[in-house]
Amino acid sequence: MLHYNSYIKRLALTTVLLSPLAWSHPHSFIDMQTTLVHQGDNLTGLKMRWVMDEITSADLLYDAGEAKPGSEVWKKLAAEVMANVLGQHYFSEFYQQKQPVKFDNLPPEYHLSRQGHQAVLEFILPLAHPQPLRGQRYTFTTFDPTYFVDMYYDSEKSLTVPADLPQCSLALHTPKPDASMQAYALSLDKADAPAEEMDLGRQFAQTVTLTCQ
Repeated sequence: MLHYNSYIKRLALTTVLLSPLAWSHPHSFIDMQTTLVHQGDNLTGLKMRWVMDEITSADLLYDAGEAKPGSEVWKKLAAEVMANVLGQHYFSEFYQQKQPVKFDNLPPEYHLSRQGHQAVLEFILPLAHPQPLRGQRYTFTTFDPTYFVDMYYDSEKSLTVPADLPQCSLALHTPKPDASMQAYALSLDKADAPAEEMDLGRQFAQTVTLTCQ
């Protein structure tokens, strides 16, 4: 969720609460939901909802205290979190026939809130230019390259196509890394960073395919 150095700092107080068995990668979990955003037959972005696990949320919710939703405290925290997400290119990649599609630099909207003992970040990931939908096929994925954070969709029910886009569908592919890759991830201590060339997070990243007739 956050830039690696920044979230290490923010999560320092919470990760020590984990048992030693939980110190292997990943250390943090974000349950994602995504809805297509469009104007007519053009895709303009993705509306994302990231629900953080309770341990990851603890520090944010502590900082928020008893502040009311929409207050300056929540706005400040949201801006801090969003700035770090932007610093990592939304932790996302988007392709049309293997050609990368660029994102706009700033989200048109975002906010942070509390859901019980969990923090929830919601924002619109804007495409730099509207993309045609009819007859097109796109893929996108969201992941932390270090696999410090496991960013996942629980199922295809976490993916939503607006009712006025009946010609489009979303499919979810969850990879199955081999035993050696899984063992490597489990071997990493909470203080370890995987070798950059391994691109560990990508090995576990889900891929969403958008197909429109």
